[in-house]
Amino acid sequence: MTVTRGPAGAALTNEITDILVVHCGLDPDAAARAPDASLAELGMDSLALLELQAVVADRYGARIPTETGHLSIPAVADLVVEQTGPLDSPERADRPGHTENSIVIDAPRRLVWDLTNDVANWTDLFTEYRSVEVLHREGNTVRFRLTMHPDPDGTVWSWVSERTADPATWQVHAHRVETGPFEYMRLHWRYDSEPDGGTRMTWIQDFHLRPDAPVDDRGMEARLNAGTREQMTIIRDKVERIARQRGLEADDDE
Repeated sequence: MTVTRGPAGAALTNEITDILVVHCGLDPDAAARAPDASLAELGMDSLALLELQAVVADRYGARIPTETGHLSIPAVADLVVEQTGPLDSPERADRPGHTENSIVIDAPRRLVWDLTNDVANWTDLFTEYRSVEVLHREGNTVRFRLTMHPDPDGTVWSWVSERTADPATWQVHAHRVETGPFEYMRLHWRYDSEPDGGTRMTWIQDFHLRPDAPVDDRGMEARLNAGTREQMTIIRDKVERIARQRGLEADDDE
């Protein structure tokens, strides 16, 4: 197998690395130190490889075998390219939707985590939600109904989602239970301490629209990116104001 080393291949290798870091627990420093190491050598177990298989299928419409532990990350990228073509090929225009946005909040990570994961009070943070109804809680998993403010034409969007928080890794995984116009919608939030203080909050969305949806995946990407960036800015300002009111510094102990 020819290792993908050209510009397009390098970009896809970086994307596969990001998937492994975000979804599978890969240590990015270990991957950087040993770019040609196998997934097994990088500590990816069978559960991590199953998750990689699922995310690659959703994002690229490509199938990789479950037994990929002997492959390097560039070799996995090769498998995807063989099925889908390079990142900029016309054949990839119908790839599933994917967005990733982040913002740095000048507040301690614990405060950012607590406020943004208090689902019952999301209407105090987000301006787009009219109501939140918590339907069920079990451990760190919560199922809830979100209802948005009406569109200009009077349409009210509402759906049920479920999210599981992992305080040990400062990450949250969520999905829509009632998918509406989506075939699926999966979300991943993570919180990272910045070297100079503050918290980087990142939101990732992987999705695919139904054929009868009013927009396609590219159109939804544009909408979600615009809305996410607007809401992140609003949330940042509110959390920073609360931090100031409580006399907290961005680098306070977590």
